Amino acid sequence: MEIPARRKLLLDSLAGHGSLLVAFSGGVDSSLLAVLAREALGKRTRCVLLDSPVVPREAIDEARLIARKYNLDLEILPVNMMDDDRFTKNPDKRCYWCKKNSAAVLKRQAQELGFACVADGINVSDTGEHRPGLAASTEEGIIHPFLDAGLTKNDIREIARDEGLSFWDKPSAACLSSRIPYGDAITGEKLSMIEEAEAFLHGKGFVQVRVRVHGKVARIEVPKDEMHALLDMHAAVTGALRALGFSYVTLDLEGYRTGSMDEVLPPARKRS
Repeated sequence: MEIPARRKLLLDSLAGHGSLLVAFSGGVDSSLLAVLAREALGKRTRCVLLDSPVVPREAIDEARLIARKYNLDLEILPVNMMDDDRFTKNPDKRCYWCKKNSAAVLKRQAQELGFACVADGINVSDTGEHRPGLAASTEEGIIHPFLDAGLTKNDIREIARDEGLSFWDKPSAACLSSRIPYGDAITGEKLSMIEEAEAFLHGKGFVQVRVRVHGKVARIEVPKDEMHALLDMHAAVTGALRALGFSYVTLDLEGYRTGSMDEVLPPARKRS
């Protein structure tokens, strides 16, 4: 089925729910879902962004800008992940517990608003990655309209681009806890170091960047064609990250890729 036909089916499906709360992050997936939900449902939809220490302040600011630009009703609610040691102990299924806690907040808000259901931007491409949070969300009754419509991340970007939406090529993002190896405790200090390090690198012009934390070692991932630019400013980068508390600053020669922390998992778990 061609993408325009899938888009129409998606709009019809969204309209069929009557009302909808969108789990919103300001990323491409949830932003397109929010725009389409607005088209299908008008005022009977709202976006909720869950704020916690694993969400960069930059991401919240960008989400606000997108919501304002596209006339989306956005509410920002706190969710306290750091009190749940099933999450902070950082097992390879930490995302499961994160999504369980998140779903509880979203469902409670949907109920208070009288909305029929909660939807997220999960899509077909996500099913090939280590996504225990997908199972948790599904268990909690969160719906996945893009997944049901058979849309991939590339499809979503294509639809957003064709509709002239400014966020169509926005880089992929992930919560800050994904920078910490499984089994290493998630702490506020580590999250703050990661956030500040990545914000510094963004300020230097690196859009798609990750700072992975291995003890006091910062492992930086940037696209391979940007490595020379990073090395050219190695003194400034090293100085800035050491000032944040890192003892050593390294460049990952494999370059940026999603889910690099999952590379240590057995194959069966990577697809769980």
